[in-house]
Amino acid sequence: MTDRRTTASAGGWRLMTSDRGRFWATRERPFSPAAEAAGAARTVDGDDLTELCRVIAEQESLADIASAG
Repeated sequence: MTDRRTTASAGGWRLMTSDRGRFWATRERPFSPAAEAAGAARTVDGDDLTELCRVIAEQESLADIASAG
């Protein structure tokens, strides 16, 4: 079992690290139904903060595109 602890909140995302050093983020507010239908994920992970930030940006971009359509 992985113990997660909150490390920060940034830009509407709650950032966490696992006891194994993996980075996780959960969006504090749900995406719109259109964004979720387009595949936007509310919880994402990455090997490091750079990758995590990239994945968060991808989810936000996907949500923006879905909302615009």
